[in-house]
Amino acid sequence: MKKMPCEKAIWETIPMIRKGIACCMIHDFGLTQKEAAEMLNITPAAVSQYRCNKRADKEITDPSIFNEIKISAELIINKGSPFLEQEICRLCRLMNNKNKCPI
Repeated sequence: MKKMPCEKAIWETIPMIRKGIACCMIHDFGLTQKEAAEMLNITPAAVSQYRCNKRADKEITDPSIFNEIKISAELIINKGSPFLEQEICRLCRLMNNKNKCPI
Protein backbone atom coordinates (compact mmCIF):
# COMPACT_ATOMS: atom_id res chain seq x y z
CA MET A 1 0.00 0.00 0.00
CA LYS A 2 1.29 3.45 -0.90
CA LYS A 3 2.19 5.75 1.99
CA MET A 4 0.48 9.10 2.30
CA PRO A 5 2.74 12.20 2.25
CA CYS A 6 2.27 12.83 5.98
CA GLU A 7 3.25 9.24 6.78
CA LYS A 8 6.44 9.77 4.79
CA ALA A 9 7.06 12.97 6.69
CA ILE A 10 6.61 11.31 10.08
CA TRP A 11 8.89 8.35 9.35
CA GLU A 12 11.51 9.88 7.06
CA THR A 13 11.48 13.64 6.50
CA ILE A 14 10.99 14.94 10.04
CA PRO A 15 13.73 12.72 11.52
CA MET A 16 16.09 13.92 8.76
CA ILE A 17 15.22 17.53 9.58
CA ARG A 18 15.69 17.01 13.34
CA LYS A 19 19.00 15.29 12.68
CA GLY A 20 20.14 18.16 10.45
CA ILE A 21 19.13 20.81 12.97
CA ALA A 22 20.67 18.96 15.93
CA CYS A 23 23.97 18.35 14.14
CA CYS A 24 24.05 21.95 12.93
CA MET A 25 23.43 23.25 16.45
CA ILE A 26 26.34 21.19 17.73
CA HIS A 27 28.85 21.61 14.90
CA ASP A 28 28.10 25.14 13.69
CA PHE A 29 26.88 26.83 16.86
CA GLY A 30 28.79 24.95 19.57
CA LEU A 31 25.86 23.63 21.58
CA THR A 32 26.20 20.45 23.61
CA GLN A 33 24.04 17.41 22.86
CA LYS A 34 21.99 18.18 25.96
CA GLU A 35 21.41 21.81 24.91
CA ALA A 36 20.42 20.79 21.39
CA ALA A 37 18.07 18.14 22.77
CA GLU A 38 16.39 20.66 25.06
CA MET A 39 15.86 23.11 22.20
CA LEU A 40 14.43 20.36 19.98
CA ASN A 41 12.28 18.86 22.75
CA ILE A 42 13.91 15.45 22.33
CA THR A 43 16.18 13.41 24.58
CA PRO A 44 19.98 13.69 24.57
CA ALA A 45 19.97 9.99 23.62
CA ALA A 46 18.00 10.82 20.47
CA VAL A 47 20.57 13.46 19.53
CA SER A 48 23.34 10.94 20.10
CA GLN A 49 21.57 8.45 17.85
CA TYR A 50 21.18 11.08 15.13
CA ARG A 51 24.89 11.86 15.32
CA CYS A 52 25.86 8.15 15.11
CA ASN A 53 23.44 7.46 12.22
CA LYS A 54 21.42 5.02 14.33
CA ARG A 55 18.37 7.19 13.71
CA ALA A 56 17.58 8.98 10.44
CA ASP A 57 20.49 7.38 8.62
CA LYS A 58 19.78 9.25 5.36
CA GLU A 59 21.58 12.54 4.87
CA ILE A 60 20.29 15.78 3.40
CA THR A 61 22.62 16.47 0.49
CA ASP A 62 20.88 19.36 -1.26
CA PRO A 63 22.92 22.48 -0.40
CA SER A 64 19.91 24.80 -0.53
CA ILE A 65 17.97 22.65 1.96
CA PHE A 66 21.01 22.28 4.19
CA ASN A 67 21.38 26.08 4.15
CA GLU A 68 17.73 26.41 5.21
CA ILE A 69 18.42 23.97 8.07
CA LYS A 70 21.24 26.23 9.27
CA ILE A 71 18.90 29.22 9.14
CA SER A 72 16.30 27.29 11.15
CA ALA A 73 18.87 26.13 13.71
CA GLU A 74 20.06 29.69 14.27
CA LEU A 75 16.49 30.97 14.59
CA ILE A 76 15.60 28.29 17.14
CA ILE A 77 18.78 29.00 19.12
CA ASN A 78 18.23 32.76 19.14
CA LYS A 79 14.46 32.92 19.56
CA GLY A 80 13.68 29.69 21.38
CA SER A 81 11.73 26.52 20.88
CA PRO A 82 8.41 28.27 20.09
CA PHE A 83 9.82 28.48 16.54
CA LEU A 84 10.59 24.75 16.41
CA GLU A 85 7.26 23.55 15.03
CA GLN A 86 7.06 26.39 12.53
CA GLU A 87 10.56 25.68 11.21
CA ILE A 88 10.13 21.91 10.99
CA CYS A 89 6.89 22.39 9.04
CA ARG A 90 8.56 24.95 6.78
CA LEU A 91 11.48 22.64 6.05
CA CYS A 92 9.18 19.67 5.48
CA ARG A 93 7.13 21.65 2.94
CA LEU A 94 10.32 22.83 1.28
CA MET A 95 11.60 19.27 0.95
CA ASN A 96 8.25 18.09 -0.42
CA ASN A 97 8.15 20.95 -2.93
CA LYS A 98 11.68 20.17 -4.14
CA ASN A 99 10.91 16.45 -4.25
CA LYS A 100 13.80 15.81 -1.89
CA CYS A 101 11.88 13.47 0.38
CA PRO A 102 13.72 10.17 0.66
CA ILE A 103 10.73 8.04 -0.36
